[in-house]
Amino acid sequence: MPKTTDTAKPAEKPGLLLVNLGSPDAPTAKATRKYLFQFLHDWRVIDTTRWLWCPILHFIILRIRPAKSAKAYASIWGHVDDIPGDEGPLVRITRAQAQGVQDRLGDDVIVDVAMRYGNPSIGDAMDRLKAQGCTRIAVLPMYPQFAGATTASVYDGVAKALMKRMDVPELRFLRHYYDDPRFIKVLGDSLTEHLATLDWTPDVVMTSYHGLPQSYVDKGDPYQGECIETTNLLRDYLGMTEQTLQTTFQSRFGPKAWLQPYTDKTLEAMPSEGVKKVAVMMPGFSADCLETLEEIAIEAHETFEEHGGEKFTAVPCLNHSPAHLDFLADLARERLLHGWLPDTKPAKKAKPRTKPKSRARA
Repeated sequence: MPKTTDTAKPAEKPGLLLVNLGSPDAPTAKATRKYLFQFLHDWRVIDTTRWLWCPILHFIILRIRPAKSAKAYASIWGHVDDIPGDEGPLVRITRAQAQGVQDRLGDDVIVDVAMRYGNPSIGDAMDRLKAQGCTRIAVLPMYPQFAGATTASVYDGVAKALMKRMDVPELRFLRHYYDDPRFIKVLGDSLTEHLATLDWTPDVVMTSYHGLPQSYVDKGDPYQGECIETTNLLRDYLGMTEQTLQTTFQSRFGPKAWLQPYTDKTLEAMPSEGVKKVAVMMPGFSADCLETLEEIAIEAHETFEEHGGEKFTAVPCLNHSPAHLDFLADLARERLLHGWLPDTKPAKKAKPRTKPKSRARA
């Protein structure tokens, strides 16, 4: 018989997909309108009946809001000076995070980036991973706390991207990491390091999380509780009190009641209560974006000073700091890629069993 050659394929590499919210392609009204159209059409984000919501969205919001939002994006578009590119800060930072995680995990995994809304899209990322032979894909939503409007929407986005495929990959998803002790440590250390750069000490540190309609929590969304727990754990790690480390929620939209206390209203009231120096950190954001760079660092700062505040600082998000990248890589390795990566630790050689030498009697 003719000799056969070994044609076994090399072991397939798994894919790791980092997914964040998204950004317009440019700080223009046209690009922002396209982005808002996709974002505000998501049932997870706006659960109002479409008979009522669509006329409001198309005939009011998408005619008025894009120009205002584009101006806000333009004010922060070039913020990330140390990361090249012409994309928005959120996208560029997420790309830097993916590269940092790739460097730490090595060549046994393919790390890619996607945005839930806008570009790079989840569908395009799935196509890239498929083209590289990934039949196993782990999805890491870059949201520490779970919410239906964020993490669950990523699930929907992945399902939609794969809906028409005959061959779908094996999937793993990370739900949250809000209470991971390593995450709390990285957060706490980042705050300590930032405050050490100031020549003043804040009276209060606020942890400001993205808001959510109260009705969503009433229906069972665990987001509020996970945000509060993150602050509680951070408070314990730093040895602070409920008075010196407080929880608030930002970014309200529409007429519904949202999670309280509101960040802006709290900042407005603080100076009259004797709180003149404030630091605001955003533990629900893995990367700086419009909500942190413009809404907090610019708008909230102005609001605080207009009402009598004297000192204000916005603590940068964890972004692509080495400690954050170390944590993300460990998180992915332990909770998403376990069993998919080769064991890099050399096996311990068993020592031969020998009888103990007997001691000679004197």
